[in-house]
Amino acid sequence: MGDTAVFRIAGLTKAFGPNAVLRGVGLDLRAGEVTVLMGANGAGKSTLVKIMSGVHKADRGMMMLGDKPFSPTTPAEAMHAGVVTVHQNINDGVVGTLDVATNLVLDRLNGAGRGLFFNPRRIRREAREVAERMGLGIDLGAEVTDLSLADRQMVAIARAMAHEPQVMILDEPTSSLSSNEAERLFALIERLRARGVAILYISHRMSDIRRLADRIVSLRDGAIVGQFDEKPLDYEGAVNAMLGQNLGRHSIDVRDAHEPVFSAEGLRMAPSARPFSMQLGAGEVVAVTGLVGVGKTQLAETLFGIHRPLAGSMMLDGVPYRPTTPADAIRNGVFLVAKDRGSTGIVPEFNIYENMSLPFLPRFSRMGVTRRGRERQVARDQIADLKVVCRTERDDLATLSGGNQQKVTVARWLTQSSRLLILDEPFQGVDIAARHDIAAKLREGAGARATLVFLTELDEALETADRILVMSENTIVGEHRNADVDMDRLLAEVAGQRSEAAGSL
Repeated sequence: MGDTAVFRIAGLTKAFGPNAVLRGVGLDLRAGEVTVLMGANGAGKSTLVKIMSGVHKADRGMMMLGDKPFSPTTPAEAMHAGVVTVHQNINDGVVGTLDVATNLVLDRLNGAGRGLFFNPRRIRREAREVAERMGLGIDLGAEVTDLSLADRQMVAIARAMAHEPQVMILDEPTSSLSSNEAERLFALIERLRARGVAILYISHRMSDIRRLADRIVSLRDGAIVGQFDEKPLDYEGAVNAMLGQNLGRHSIDVRDAHEPVFSAEGLRMAPSARPFSMQLGAGEVVAVTGLVGVGKTQLAETLFGIHRPLAGSMMLDGVPYRPTTPADAIRNGVFLVAKDRGSTGIVPEFNIYENMSLPFLPRFSRMGVTRRGRERQVARDQIADLKVVCRTERDDLATLSGGNQQKVTVARWLTQSSRLLILDEPFQGVDIAARHDIAAKLREGAGARATLVFLTELDEALETADRILVMSENTIVGEHRNADVDMDRLLAEVAGQRSEAAGSL
């Protein structure tokens, strides 16, 4: 089955103005195979996917679906031909104001034989069939905007898979999924593979790649620079080809904290959760790791004034800290890089420097007049420090790759001094090199503040933090200095086995 090319690309080129994004890309997707596409941020992955899914039109080159030319002009046209895409931006795959049932069958509502009338009973019946086939397990009557990020992602994936595609394109599909949800997705992919669907899977997560890949293709600067299909797959070679350099494991010099900056005593995050305490000091980077859904984001948002703890007290620089709003937190020098970049982190219609200065406009103003020159200079400094791939600070944020948008989101909160910098999944959607850039910048500027990073991936925590706290069931269950870490103990705590020392960290 794997020898049959379902989808062929040859000589594909695309430029936006003087910027050549794709340069003669050629790629075959074979029936019943998972082809993993790896590429650094800005390598052209998103543009290639958008051409395949009918969002953009190539300048030159050709695509073949089966034995017929394929050149869709809209996503709907691509979808009806059998090429279905789940984009990295979850909001592209769901309509937040509609319920789950309607989202699951939305693409069928205008199909042939539908008639002129909206039939709620038929929608619910067909949605239930889709949900059962996909193992969705989400309330079909719930409005999508009320769902968690992970549940929204599962709805988007289920909606796409309901089309019985010939080609399925998945762009970073597990970035917001728990291990159980990811396993459900992997089971669905296995079923698609068994049915002969050609799958293009875009990811930087080595756990996903090792689990699924039949073949790895590396994209760099708009061109295919490596194809790896000999078993065992050469994962290191694929990463090196993607980056154009050898990149070994990133090591850090573990630092201990200076004076205390933040402390919490008897903090309770949920009615049934055990209270915990924690201390964060100046100069150290502390990671909080744990599975999706254990309360990491809720803790981050509590520290930022979005939620209130059920019990306990917090201190910032020796003074009681009780933020009631994000604005209150910011005034106290507590900043948050939010997890959901698309809905809370950026304004796509603004340019780079406007996005960076947005939370701090009064600081860029004098007598009510914004100092644009100062705004732009600060943005240029951050662009250079974080190696944001763009032309100038005036570029619209929507023109950047997802990884470079994430860099801008992080950079925004580095333009001003903070006492406590909180980052919720800051490496989401960025490649390995960009992850190292962001982590290095966080550590470089950590001297005067406390830095708290919430991460699901253990390797990200090990490559970023001086100290690692483990969270399970809305409480802290373990602590590790990032030197000679007892991985068996750490993994057991992540799985929910509490450490005897937990509770007063």
